[in-house]
Amino acid sequence: MAPETTLPSGIPPPANAHLRDAQELAQVYRVNPHTGLHDDEATQRAMQHGANELQNHAQRSPLALLADQFKDFMVLVLLAAAAVSGVIGDLTDTLVILVIVVLNAIIGFVQAWRADQAMAALRQLAAAHATVLRGGEIQVVPATVLVPGDIVLLEAGNQIPADLRLIEIAQLQVDESALTGESVTVAKQTAALAAQDAGALGDRTNMAFKGTTATHGRARGLVVATGMHTELGKVATLLDTDDRSTPLQLRLAAFGKRLAIGVLGICLVIFVVGVLRGEAPLLMALTAISLAVAAIPEAMPAVVTVLLALGARRMVAVNALVRRLPSVETLGSVTTICSDKTGTLTQNRMHAELLVAHGTRWVPGDPLPGPAHAEALRAAALCNDATRQATGDDHLADAHWQGDPTETALVLAAHAGGLDKARLDTAWPRVQEQPFDSDRKRMTTFHRDAQGFVAYTKGAPESVLPRCATHWTPDGTAALHSDTVLATASQLAAQGLRVLALARRRHARLPDTNDIDAVESQLELLGLIALIDPPRPEAQAAVRDCISAGITPVMITGDHPATARAIAHRLGIVPSADAPVLTGADLAQLDDAALRARVEQVHVYARVDPAQKIRIVEALQAQGHFVAMTGDGVNDAPALKRADIGVSMGKGGTDVAREASSLVLLDDNFATIVAAVKEGRRIYDNIRKFVRYAMTGNSGEIWTIFLAPLLLLPIPLLPIHILWVNLVTDGLPGLALAAEPAERGIMQRPPRPPNESLFAQGMWQHILGMGLLIAGLCLAVQAWALHTGHAHWQTMVFTVLTLAQMAHVMAIRSESEPLWRLGLASNRPLLYAVLLTFLLQMATIYVPFLNPIFKTEPLSLGELGICLAAALVVYGVVELEKAWRRQRKAGGSAMDDPTP
Repeated sequence: MAPETTLPSGIPPPANAHLRDAQELAQVYRVNPHTGLHDDEATQRAMQHGANELQNHAQRSPLALLADQFKDFMVLVLLAAAAVSGVIGDLTDTLVILVIVVLNAIIGFVQAWRADQAMAALRQLAAAHATVLRGGEIQVVPATVLVPGDIVLLEAGNQIPADLRLIEIAQLQVDESALTGESVTVAKQTAALAAQDAGALGDRTNMAFKGTTATHGRARGLVVATGMHTELGKVATLLDTDDRSTPLQLRLAAFGKRLAIGVLGICLVIFVVGVLRGEAPLLMALTAISLAVAAIPEAMPAVVTVLLALGARRMVAVNALVRRLPSVETLGSVTTICSDKTGTLTQNRMHAELLVAHGTRWVPGDPLPGPAHAEALRAAALCNDATRQATGDDHLADAHWQGDPTETALVLAAHAGGLDKARLDTAWPRVQEQPFDSDRKRMTTFHRDAQGFVAYTKGAPESVLPRCATHWTPDGTAALHSDTVLATASQLAAQGLRVLALARRRHARLPDTNDIDAVESQLELLGLIALIDPPRPEAQAAVRDCISAGITPVMITGDHPATARAIAHRLGIVPSADAPVLTGADLAQLDDAALRARVEQVHVYARVDPAQKIRIVEALQAQGHFVAMTGDGVNDAPALKRADIGVSMGKGGTDVAREASSLVLLDDNFATIVAAVKEGRRIYDNIRKFVRYAMTGNSGEIWTIFLAPLLLLPIPLLPIHILWVNLVTDGLPGLALAAEPAERGIMQRPPRPPNESLFAQGMWQHILGMGLLIAGLCLAVQAWALHTGHAHWQTMVFTVLTLAQMAHVMAIRSESEPLWRLGLASNRPLLYAVLLTFLLQMATIYVPFLNPIFKTEPLSLGELGICLAAALVVYGVVELEKAWRRQRKAGGSAMDDPTP
């Protein structure tokens, strides 16, 4: 034997255990399968291999996590602004800024802590105890003490405690859906596999993997991997990655840096120009510092947090639970949704699609065509191990059937045809059986009837048909055209259906089942029954909505390629039944560059493992896509974490998937994602509106103070004026924009390009232009008042600046719709915020004891009218801009329309 690569203990790694003979592998692991390891040897191996549990990755201390929240550039700028506000005596502004920073730090700290819960949920998947053979005795031990070489005994209902190479089995079937994504339980066997037949985990039928569940039969297995070396452990390793920044975080970080640098530069120029003009250096220093504090929108983090929190609250109403707040906005940037099939797009339960008997097709729910179909359904119900859990009377409709999903589906199909399995079992009692095994690929049960005994057989068509001599008909039997039947079975399988053949044979006496080959021969073919894990009823509409919103749906599953393609075609993910499907084996042959070249064309992936799901997500991201990944199983968790936003199932999903995700669908409804995407787009629109509003007002303040000296005008505003405008305009009106409804057609436009700037689509031009307009109006009022001898010119400039921003915020509620069409009452919080700001501004002018505080004087009715007229100019110009946008869009649509 060739030398082997070994683990520290001298035991070979488990990577090729499925390719090795079980008895030979037991010798390599130095264990007798009939007696197991001795306790001393098990103890020694435990010291070498460690506990059979999923390890914690190194965790940072709570203090380090908290410190990380203060490293963001915008946060540092806000802290500097708080210090400056304190220096100039504005302790209120200092307190507000510090509260905002601390609030954001707490939110970030909680999110970082929750990110570690995925590993904790994985550890909970480990079985609490395991039954092992040690020293020839059966022992029940904690699963954490299992070591490579242990012999584990399994029964139905046991959770697999480690990765096992099966040595002996008795009708063992395992539910591997949480690990592989396949909805059908896997029948196990013990023979060694050929390398080309066992690429994917789901094809390794001689292995049982940690974290899966035995649903039927019993077995004896050799432990070949424990802890982090198991397939489940590999999933845990894939989860231990850093989170990607969301589009909003990236945009706000870039915006904060540019804004801070620009504002500080402008303030320095204002200070130098003022001093050169002969202004007092202290006054100019206070003015420049006040302007810097005002120009940096310190309310932005709070407003963004409130916008996201309110959006998250709205999402709960539509059964979408947000676990990571910035991900609310990320949905608006998603260009591709990669969805698992089983349990996400499908119902995760088998369903009989149709029955072919006597040359006629029957669909459950329709009347039975004839006796041939009734006889086939009788076979499906009797050759069946599903058990009944009654919840009411003896009627089948009040019963819940448990067992293999395929067999429960057959029972329900029989019920749809009017046959009650419970009554059939009484009328045709089972007296003997030959259970299903993976070598024969069929199952036979023997039942007593009035003529003696009847044997019913079900199994794979390629296994059952060669043993059939005739085709049963109500009038007797007919010649069997096996080629035609096989062609029908192949046609159904190509549609993604799981096809079973049903047959029978009558016996005058109970046959000797020691010669099962003789018993299962000369059968009468009853028909073919096709099953499928059906798509969710709402999934097709959800896929259609995604496509109309410019989002590409992609299916990534561990299931069979034909099944994946068929479901994808039914849902509309692919346009044709022969669309390309990329399998895990295909992916293994592609390097990263080749995969990036294929991901734009392929929308269905089958037989893929967890690491390959991550490769697909990363290839899409490398092509500039923002990817949402949906799923519910352990096998989905690494890709959920790696995607830009992970979406897990709340009802049927695993804890591992939920902890790795950013969004949890509480109703497991794929269609809920569409509502979440719409909400994400609405939130981002409203964030842009706040930035447009805040930065336009701030730029108006900057231009007013910067241009006044150049126009030989005195400094128009005092520091107290700047800070007051900043306080009342950035606060409540900005927060009230969170309530702005979604704009019309929000789900008919394509996703935002992931690299699109926050100021795209003419936003920076609007900020610059409207800021100059507000400054121009302020300086025009100042020049007019000085020229005409009005002593209240500074109060008038102060008032124009405040009211102009209120007019501006009302006008920008939509980027295209006029205010009169939206209606003032459609956003009551904003309307109330604007009215309150107006009243507060009037108070600073007309309440006597506030005049000395704010350095203001009461305005005459005419002077106030001039201020209001200036504000209305801002509103009118914005409406004209929107009208120009509508006309331009209409012109573009007409040019794009080929009809005259």
